[in-house]
Amino acid sequence: MLLAVDIGNTNIVAGVFRDDGFERHWRVSTDKRRTADEYGIIFSGLFDAAGLKRTALKGAVVCSVVPQLNNVLKAALADYLGVTPLIIGSDVSAPIKVLTDNPSEVGADRLVNAVAAYAQYRKAVIIVDFGTAVTFDLVTAKGEYAGGAIAPGVALSAEALFMGTAKLPRIEVERPSRAIGRNTVEAMRSGLFFGFIGLVDGLIERFMKEAGADAEVIATGGMAGVVIGESKYIRKADEFLTLKGLKIIYEGNR
Repeated sequence: MLLAVDIGNTNIVAGVFRDDGFERHWRVSTDKRRTADEYGIIFSGLFDAAGLKRTALKGAVVCSVVPQLNNVLKAALADYLGVTPLIIGSDVSAPIKVLTDNPSEVGADRLVNAVAAYAQYRKAVIIVDFGTAVTFDLVTAKGEYAGGAIAPGVALSAEALFMGTAKLPRIEVERPSRAIGRNTVEAMRSGLFFGFIGLVDGLIERFMKEAGADAEVIATGGMAGVVIGESKYIRKADEFLTLKGLKIIYEGNR
């Protein structure tokens, strides 16, 4: 079995692969204050609750946008699961040509997504990853990482409205029944949700024009399933695109 771990700003997503399929997958909150022992106990508990034998685990691979947790997770997995993980970006680079001005600036998760998406489609791909931030990335028809865009995620935008104003409440973001809100909460939900869809489609349109190619569009991350029904361009979603990319990279370096 292989353990793949994607450390995000809000959540840590982990999955266990057996052969080509998922055995189990989990999502836990990201907390930079937790120690290696705390994360070790969490992962041990997840394995035990799923009835997975830790001794059957043959390897682990991690990508992270929270550098403070890299060594913490590395120690946790080594001490509690008996595997020393491969860290993308420090132990090994993602196997993709990066065309940006400063390749080291590109988040490991974005490159891992690019590897997974190109392996699946073998053509130009636009990847939209809905996390704490929403990222847009273009992979060329040759399999090169061309660059992308970064915008606030919808939950982050909602929190900014609450924190930056005197009277607006903190709300859960969900699809409103209409665009014209008849009270403050409805108005906020409309602006956040439909405004967010407009942002997503607007950037995808610009990517397509600049790329000059017939690009596949794929979404991943927390809101991917919701956006499929609203976006003009997103018709495919893969919640576990990053984990699949981690598996590809691990197997290529084994």
